[in-house]
Amino acid sequence: MNPPAPDKAVTVRDLEKRFGSFTAVDQVTFDVAEGEIFGFLGPNGAGKSTTIRMLCGILAPTGGTGTVAGFDVRTQAERIKQHIGYMSQKFSLYEDLTVEENIDFYSGIYHIPAAKKRDRKEWVIEMAGLREHRHARTAILSGGWKQRLALGCAILHEPPVLFLDEPTSGVDPLSRRRFWDLIYEMAGRGVTVFVTTHYMDEAEYCDRIGLIYRGELIALGTPHHLKTEVMQEEILEVACPHPEDRMADVEGLPGVRDVALFGKGLHVVVEDGEAAAESVRNRLEQQAAGQVRVERIVPSLEDVFVSLIEARDRAQQAGQEVHR
Repeated sequence: MNPPAPDKAVTVRDLEKRFGSFTAVDQVTFDVAEGEIFGFLGPNGAGKSTTIRMLCGILAPTGGTGTVAGFDVRTQAERIKQHIGYMSQKFSLYEDLTVEENIDFYSGIYHIPAAKKRDRKEWVIEMAGLREHRHARTAILSGGWKQRLALGCAILHEPPVLFLDEPTSGVDPLSRRRFWDLIYEMAGRGVTVFVTTHYMDEAEYCDRIGLIYRGELIALGTPHHLKTEVMQEEILEVACPHPEDRMADVEGLPGVRDVALFGKGLHVVVEDGEAAAESVRNRLEQQAAGQVRVERIVPSLEDVFVSLIEARDRAQQAGQEVHR
């Protein structure tokens, strides 16, 4: 039986997961369109993996509702598992088996018809670039090859929705880039990709992003929307000699919210970019800091995320002080 055709590949309404008195996911709401690459971004412990496990039918929600590929996360967990691919952040292949043996094993798990097994196996081997290593033990493969093989095994059964939980953790930058090329290829064929990551550069590759912090969804939108509409403060990029020594000079200026090292300079979070730029420039020139360049820039996603987190922490702290 084919799954019902949903308007959205994933729908989540007030989804919640509590472990005793601890709330890991706190009333999260969002949708993911079919064929979309949706990034779930947040620090370790924010609730990313807990959310993905609920959506995959592995973990039962404490509250709220959701559907994946048209199936209910509360009542149809086994149906969901049949219509998704899932790649966890922990390596899920059997290292003592060869490349081919791992593919054969997962073909059995997914009940792939005998007539299709050979074609699907060859597709995975080609996709992963493992033609010359098909008889090699998986243990001897590089991290990038293992990663692509794990992806291939997760989509052997051609699922409409693919969940990737920190899929590029621990691999080199070139392998990460190659992996994202594969994600784009799959999305181009109509596969919905839901990916969790803490790499800010990877978040830029997504169609839309959800920012999760302490179990709460604190922002949702395209990378461009988050950088230009969501963040209330402005960002100054400061180039000067020895920026690490100049942070304290800038931090105490009026209108400056935060100062952080960024590459070979500073990123300064300010309330009013034009007014603050002049005071920052004057202060650094007074300190005989050498040649100084200060300009307003479009914030990076990292700037946005840090700003939103700090705003949430300030609001929470203010709330706690009110109730004292």
